[in-house]
Amino acid sequence: MLVIARVAFAPHPPLLVPELVTGAATETEPLRRACRTAAATLTQMADHWWVIAVDQAGPKIIGPEARGTFAGFGVDLEVDLGRGQGGADPELPVPALIAGWLRAHAGARSVTVQLLPADLSPAECLELGTTLAAGPEPTGLLVLADSSARLTPRSPVPPDPRAPEFDAQISSALATGDPAPLTALDPALAVELWAHGRAAYQVAGAATTGRGWQADLLYSDCPYGVGYHVATWT
Repeated sequence: MLVIARVAFAPHPPLLVPELVTGAATETEPLRRACRTAAATLTQMADHWWVIAVDQAGPKIIGPEARGTFAGFGVDLEVDLGRGQGGADPELPVPALIAGWLRAHAGARSVTVQLLPADLSPAECLELGTTLAAGPEPTGLLVLADSSARLTPRSPVPPDPRAPEFDAQISSALATGDPAPLTALDPALAVELWAHGRAAYQVAGAATTGRGWQADLLYSDCPYGVGYHVATWT
């Protein structure tokens, strides 16, 4: 039995949380709404999600017992992964915080977050994705990843003329439900373009290869010079 019943793709910037961006809450609402919608579609299929994201704390798996806070971003807003116990961990990685925030809004029972190292090789991504696809029970897969951070003058680093094509490769794949362009992402180019979510996209591509997906691209833009794409695959 294939484990993945549905896939949702979303970025994981703290600006998704309105309490953290009171001055830009209106500007970021379209992205926030799309992420909430994508997360809600996962809950329709499974009440437990497996989450993959790239973070400097990886490789690491964070279970549903984790609890954290956005206090490091100026607001002591606590979230948990479903069965949070004890005090909030002030150093819970951002992807886990966002996963917990989305879980609460979507009404999922629990989430498990698997953090990947940024330098995970394509071969290792293929191996991990294949393992996820052959799990013992159906679940929802939430892929938290950004595209290039070098798209416009508003980017945190100078724009790169290669970034739009790289970004379009990701958005087109998500819009069509085609895993192949995700598995084909160039790791070296991703580093140069500050596309820190490359490994998460490649693992997702490997985990979904060989199946037909109905795709819905809910959001695709770069409001702060970073490619943010939100989609669901059924």
